[in-house]
Amino acid sequence: MSLQLFAHPFSSYCQKVLIALWADGTEFEYRLLERDHPENFAELRERWPFGKFPLLVDGDETVAETTPIIEHLQAHHRGPNDWIPDGEAGRRTRFLDRFFDIYVMTNMQKAGNDVLRPEGSRDPYGVAQARAELRTAYDWLEANLGEGPWAIGDRFSLADCAAAPSLFYADWLEEIGPARPRLAAYRARLLAHPAVARAVDEGRPYRHYFPMGAPDRD
Repeated sequence: MSLQLFAHPFSSYCQKVLIALWADGTEFEYRLLERDHPENFAELRERWPFGKFPLLVDGDETVAETTPIIEHLQAHHRGPNDWIPDGEAGRRTRFLDRFFDIYVMTNMQKAGNDVLRPEGSRDPYGVAQARAELRTAYDWLEANLGEGPWAIGDRFSLADCAAAPSLFYADWLEEIGPARPRLAAYRARLLAHPAVARAVDEGRPYRHYFPMGAPDRD
């Protein structure tokens, strides 16, 4: 099999790529990054010295970072979904993909992972700033999401692949709440999508990894 994905099922960025793979029905070898598979960590480091994941291997080609991975899949292993459409819809898709990665996912991780730092190395100011920016991102999305079921209308796209794990975990950290009904409804639709629901279910056994303790919901 030519496609291999080095990933962990509880990782938000891994879920972003897994959603695209599963929604397209693309066959791949899952190189699980867990303690009982040290060989996968070793090969990941050999292929990508930063050790970041997910990482896609397609024959002799190695592709790092989530958006380039999904772009590679669309270009070389196209399935039924058009992840980045042409024209204005494509530009909107790319913008929202970056928005969810930078303003939602990054702020969620900055605030959530701070508790893993050693005593004396934590950053309460940075955490407060990240939470504030996360609330700002929620408010922007509440005001700017379209009327369609998905981020750019009727088409499930790259933007939704980014949005699903971002909003799934961010709401655990900083609840969207009833004051943002449009965003809360969008998150609920995402979680009901079959590929997203599969990502959530496959990550369920690892919920104890959530730094602040996973809530008893979703």
